[in-house]
Amino acid sequence: MFWYLRREGEKPTCIKRCLDDQNVSKFACKHETHNSTLEISNVQKTESGIYYCAFEYSSYLIFGNGTTLIVGDSYSNSSWVMLLVPFPYGSQVTGTANLACVIHGVSSPVHVSWSVSGELQEQGLTRSLKAKDGSLMLINHINVPMDTWTSGKNFTCEVKFNSSGNSVKTSTRYPAAPASKCSHYIVPLAAVAGLLLLLVSLSLVWTLCPSTLGFQPRISAPPASEEHQGGILYAHLDFDSRNRNGRTMQRSARGKRVKA
Repeated sequence: MFWYLRREGEKPTCIKRCLDDQNVSKFACKHETHNSTLEISNVQKTESGIYYCAFEYSSYLIFGNGTTLIVGDSYSNSSWVMLLVPFPYGSQVTGTANLACVIHGVSSPVHVSWSVSGELQEQGLTRSLKAKDGSLMLINHINVPMDTWTSGKNFTCEVKFNSSGNSVKTSTRYPAAPASKCSHYIVPLAAVAGLLLLLVSLSLVWTLCPSTLGFQPRISAPPASEEHQGGILYAHLDFDSRNRNGRTMQRSARGKRVKA
């Protein structure tokens, strides 16, 4: 059995051969029937990282998934967590979707776990970038089937900055598909229909109840006088008219002689 330590931005380094008695005071291997445990005495913050156990088999080393050890608190004033997800719309996509959890401004490794609607997923792959001030930016990403991503389930990234403090969780889900093109015309059509309805209503009010709009109804002319003389109908029609000066002038229309 071997134990390797990988610090952020460094290659894994072998720190313990379980058959070797060197550095017994610092690292010790504890063996049981089906597992092996590494014990670290007087642990320091510089020993934060991911520890891998390795088993030698036929001249090959078989590594485990690794265990993250956080000594102290990795959180700083510039720390934040953000999720990056695939672009939701576009051409038909098949295969897998890649989701990334970005942890910015940490002083040492953090523990990242993923869950889909409450069910824990396998650990993602982590890549690290080191800034000039010595802080780290970690990118942990997972690949999920496209149908799982588009199913509407909640995808949660949980980040632990230390062993005892509260964790930071960020969640996302596949957004709903955009509305169809026809729906883009619903609002303009509704506005036009409402305007037409208003115009028709005003027309009816104008016709039936003009006085309610502040206009006085037109007074119909008195009925024309009619008289019968010898089988001939005479009609006298009076019209009101205004000249250019606004004064009222009366003009008598000549009756039309019609045989009965």
